[in-house]
Amino acid sequence: MQNVGAQSLANALQHNTTLTTLNLHGNQIGEFGAQSLCDALQLNKTLTTLNLSHNNIGAVGAQSFGDVLEHNTTLTTLKLGDNQIGEIGAQSLANALLNNETLTTLVLGGNEIGDAGAQSMAHALLHNATLITLNLENNLMKDVGVESLENASQHNTTLTELGLYGNSISDDETD
Repeated sequence: MQNVGAQSLANALQHNTTLTTLNLHGNQIGEFGAQSLCDALQLNKTLTTLNLSHNNIGAVGAQSFGDVLEHNTTLTTLKLGDNQIGEIGAQSLANALLNNETLTTLVLGGNEIGDAGAQSMAHALLHNATLITLNLENNLMKDVGVESLENASQHNTTLTELGLYGNSISDDETD
């Protein structure tokens, strides 16, 4: 599909009143395609589930989704796994979670967010009361990031699933 296809789909999505789930896994829409979809999500009031895993949206695309999540009131599930968003993209999404009251599932596995991105997510968890599932598997986190998430999850009363598989956690932290 790539960028041009995503732009066409975004135009249609702006006016669609029935679609609730959109799976674009592995379509390589890139950051510009992500921005087009985000523009559409500012207007769309029916989409609840969006899977954009494996689309190379990068930090810029993640920042666009951060902007959307601050205002969107319908999206409950967002899957952005394996998109190379890095710590900057994770920080943008975490900032959006501070105000978002509808997202219940966020999948960010395989995005190289590292400890800084994990700490941003941990801060968001201290304030967010709607997120139930957060997948941060395979994100190059070490003990510092995992500890911050562990501490935040102890104070968060809604999070029931936290995926941390495949991060560099020392043996001392897993006991």
